[in-house]
Amino acid sequence: MEKGTLVEFRLGSERRLATAERPEGKKHWIVTDDRGQAHTLHPRQITYAVGGTYKPADLAPFLKEIQPYLEPSNLEIAWEILVEDGETVDPAEMALLLFSAQTPVLSYAAHWLLSDDKLYFKLKGDRYEPRPKAQVMELKHQLDMETQREQEWQSFLTRVERVLAGQPVEWQSGDRPRLDALERFATSGDEATHRAPALETLLHLKRSETSQAAFQLLVELGLWSPHENMALRRSQIPIHFLPRVLEVAHHCLNSPPPDQNADRLDLTHLKVYTIDDESTLEIDDGLSLEYLADGVQRLWIHIADPTRWMQPGDELDLEARRRITTLYLPTGMISMFPSELATGPMSLVQGQVCCALSFSVILSPDGAIQDYNIYASLIKATYRLTYDDVDEMLQLGVQAESELEAIAQWAKCRQTWRQSQGAISIHMPESSIKVYNDEITIQVLNDSLARQLVAEMMILTGEVAARYGQAHHLPLPFRSQPQPELPSEEELLQLPSGPVRSCAIRRCMPRSELSITPARHTSLGLDTYTQVTSPIRRYSDLLAHFQIKAHLRGAALPFAPEAVKELLLNISAAAYEAVLVERQTNRYWGLEFLRRNADEVWDALMLRWLREHENLGLVLLEDLGIEFPMRFTRPVTPGDRLELKVSHADPRQDIIQFQEMMYQEAQVKH
Repeated sequence: MEKGTLVEFRLGSERRLATAERPEGKKHWIVTDDRGQAHTLHPRQITYAVGGTYKPADLAPFLKEIQPYLEPSNLEIAWEILVEDGETVDPAEMALLLFSAQTPVLSYAAHWLLSDDKLYFKLKGDRYEPRPKAQVMELKHQLDMETQREQEWQSFLTRVERVLAGQPVEWQSGDRPRLDALERFATSGDEATHRAPALETLLHLKRSETSQAAFQLLVELGLWSPHENMALRRSQIPIHFLPRVLEVAHHCLNSPPPDQNADRLDLTHLKVYTIDDESTLEIDDGLSLEYLADGVQRLWIHIADPTRWMQPGDELDLEARRRITTLYLPTGMISMFPSELATGPMSLVQGQVCCALSFSVILSPDGAIQDYNIYASLIKATYRLTYDDVDEMLQLGVQAESELEAIAQWAKCRQTWRQSQGAISIHMPESSIKVYNDEITIQVLNDSLARQLVAEMMILTGEVAARYGQAHHLPLPFRSQPQPELPSEEELLQLPSGPVRSCAIRRCMPRSELSITPARHTSLGLDTYTQVTSPIRRYSDLLAHFQIKAHLRGAALPFAPEAVKELLLNISAAAYEAVLVERQTNRYWGLEFLRRNADEVWDALMLRWLREHENLGLVLLEDLGIEFPMRFTRPVTPGDRLELKVSHADPRQDIIQFQEMMYQEAQVKH
């Protein structure tokens, strides 16, 4: 290389021109670039030698002179000429082809075009070869896609910024992947898949790259509520029905499938009471009492028959298996079936002739089952009653409804009989939390006569169904509960009666289990038991219906033992997840209620120690029927009554802290 030679080198990703000044050592050269800066270069660092004899002052005019020739579309013409024969070129040959001359300026312009090109040519040694047509087409497609993505990204950012500025926008289909990424990141944080689009959005908006920042952004964009149910979002529970499922449901309503139990027993002459909460829309059980000629009373428990509208393995059945249970949340329910079916023909609707699975039971005077039968039936619900209605009717002793009074007496009889069989009763307050138009109401559910009546009749039905299944060797989802290791009678008597004692028993109770083998259910005091009374909202009940109804009509069982076992594994896992989501959602709204009512003073009861060495106990807010942990700052014992006020509540972080009022006041006085 001679002094004054014009060369190109790269400084990082930047292209620079410089003139050679003098050698440095054996191989290096000192060069001066167009900005007057000196650089020491090894020959390997020189990306192109223009040649000639130039001075640093010549570089700016040289760069200006090549600008008109740097049109990338020129390369496409050259590529079309060269690709047919696969001819290679160097920059000088390309200059001749493009510009009909090989001057230093034109040769360098050709080098610039070729070295920047990612589409038509690739460098092979010191020459450029045209890419095959198929490869160019694929690269063009990729570039087009990249251009489209960039345009969508910029459009997305524009819409985001408009919403944040309070302007209305209409989200586009192309926005969905980025919004989904934000939702996944807000839900699962660092464990979320495909986080990059979410982080890119947060970074562009100069927000912290955290799940909390993503949550806040979604709220500000109006896509999430400040009270978004994160427990539900983190679960695998489907929220919406697929279009094909809704289509099947709609078809079911318009063109009901043939009834496989065409010879149903007509029980429309019976007076049928349905008893539920006022807000209940899925009516799945009704009660009747029949006076027989010999003075014997026959109980009838009618259970809704959703299997009338579906077949094992069809879209409705598979969707119910996917969901396993109806979810009851303070903000509303997420149904196992589309609501038009669940609250329509599947329910026992007052005044309409409905398909049912009816359980006929005659009890002995002590409450044991003396005789029973099960029928696919037709019934007509006479009265749609609430628990409060029934409590009032029983209290007043309404003579016209002697059947209701008789059913209540049999319910008491059954309860006494079950206790004689070793049933374990735990009476802990339960609450119902409802959220409507952002108003939170919490109601303590009283253990009333009406609720006890319905509970006993449902337990009775479960025993009858299990006996039938056991007698006929049907693989049903039998529910059992192992014998607990309870505190001794002496230990229990040392605790105050009521919630404190019940809490001590409750913590010893093992979880119930599902199996195709009948086994004792300890807390119910039954040797065999299955659930069949909520087939609209529990898949295990629906499964039992499929099996029992098939056996009643002499058909092959739809589910073999191994298939039932497999389903029970899914049922147990999904039901546990549903319980967890319900519990966490109720806890969130309970905390939010307390946060909003931080000035209230609550009567509380110390139930038990969680970690006594840390002074952490469990308290029951009696007015709300809700339990919370509390850290004490003084000695207390289970059964102590307290007056508490919320000092800090953060539902999103699941934090609640109380201060004890009387103790606080005493501390101030001292």
